[in-house]
Amino acid sequence: MGAPPVRLVATDLDGTLVRPDGTVSARTRAALDAVWERGTRVVLVTARPPRWVDELAAALSCDEIVICANGAIVYDARTRRVLRHDAIGAELGTELVQRLRDELPELTFAIERESSFGHEPDYRCTWERPEDTLVAPAEELVAAGCTKLLCQSAPPIDHEVLVKRCQAAAGDLAAVTISSLDGLVEIAAPGVSKGAALARRCRELDIEASEVVAFGDMLNDLSLLAFAGWGVAVDNAHAELKVVADEVTASCGEDGVASVLERIFSLC
Repeated sequence: MGAPPVRLVATDLDGTLVRPDGTVSARTRAALDAVWERGTRVVLVTARPPRWVDELAAALSCDEIVICANGAIVYDARTRRVLRHDAIGAELGTELVQRLRDELPELTFAIERESSFGHEPDYRCTWERPEDTLVAPAEELVAAGCTKLLCQSAPPIDHEVLVKRCQAAAGDLAAVTISSLDGLVEIAAPGVSKGAALARRCRELDIEASEVVAFGDMLNDLSLLAFAGWGVAVDNAHAELKVVADEVTASCGEDGVASVLERIFSLC
């Protein structure tokens, strides 16, 4: 990628910038520090809810405005305020649950809201639950609306099959994607994506897509890489993301993001 006029670096977190042990390497931190010090924006774009970005955003050289929940929430990590929330309304949530159950009766559901989490009794949590977690049937969980509707199959089925069947069931009523290969499908309101949220942020900053380099690893990063002038997939990325990426760099564990930034900004 030579030396393009990059004015904004957009990066996914888990599996891209953040290693499996939850840390960011010293080399990657140094690269972000150097880019930030040169006046280039660094925007975090993640599937995480706001409650899972505060500590990391405070520790990294990055913009205080973080794109969370696959683009459904725009969050100010400095003031801890939600600036924009594109939620799934109660009526839509109810219809989605019914459509998905009709397609896959074995599904169990969870929901994310701005600052809370809830799940059905049989849902398997793979992370520590907040103390105020609501445990209830899916129909009750979506009754007050939600940021994301999450679903998994019990017993588990192949994740590729699961996401395709969920996409078919939801149709154009929702945005269906995955951010990992652990059998979890993430569903947002129609039109919600990382790429759409980043495009809005760039318009606010008067930055063109051609001035953006973006990094990702999963299907929820497809729109992110498609928007950016230069889209980079780490080597551990989903095969579909590698196909559409402008470049495939080293894996997350091998500082793939840092190696590209060092080259682009002549940091070495």
